[in-house]
Amino acid sequence: CEAEGNVQRVFQGRIDREISENGKRQLDCLAHRFRDVHLDAIYSSPLIRARKTAEALNRGKNLPIHFDDRLKELDGGCWEGKSWADFPTLYPDDSTIWLQEPWRFHAEGGEAMTAVYARMAEVLTEIALAHPEQIVAVASHGCAIRNALCWAKGLPIEELNTIEWCDNTAVSVLEWGNGMHVRLENDNTHLD
Repeated sequence: CEAEGNVQRVFQGRIDREISENGKRQLDCLAHRFRDVHLDAIYSSPLIRARKTAEALNRGKNLPIHFDDRLKELDGGCWEGKSWADFPTLYPDDSTIWLQEPWRFHAEGGEAMTAVYARMAEVLTEIALAHPEQIVAVASHGCAIRNALCWAKGLPIEELNTIEWCDNTAVSVLEWGNGMHVRLENDNTHLD
């Protein structure tokens, strides 16, 4: 869901900020969408914005939420907490890479985009194998989800720019069977 960093237009990555008022409304819409959806398990990044998203999915279900650090957002290193508007001036080369060749992105002191792609593939495969024939919800973050969708579509990370950014609380459905397959991508129809 939307966090304060989204509203303030800063790179929040691993910064653990509270959710916004709009984020609370998004969670109510998401909870309503999932009220009659059976879930067997819920996994989440431990960061507040993902944790609260997982809690919204869990309303009325009372499942344990499994937290996994591999579901966290990209560690933006020196970009963390800085305004998006300042990046072209502060980090002109990295800003160009972020926009045009994001698979090459690796901010100083942070995590390489290739590492996000690899860890999302790893954790989603593990979750799928641990829950055969089950329905599992996973709450994560924009950049991590984008990498997950790229991988689930069978695309190399160099195709990351073909994957659209999702809205906060958008829903994607992945199906495991001879690899991962995308059945629904970044659906936000529950938001008004």
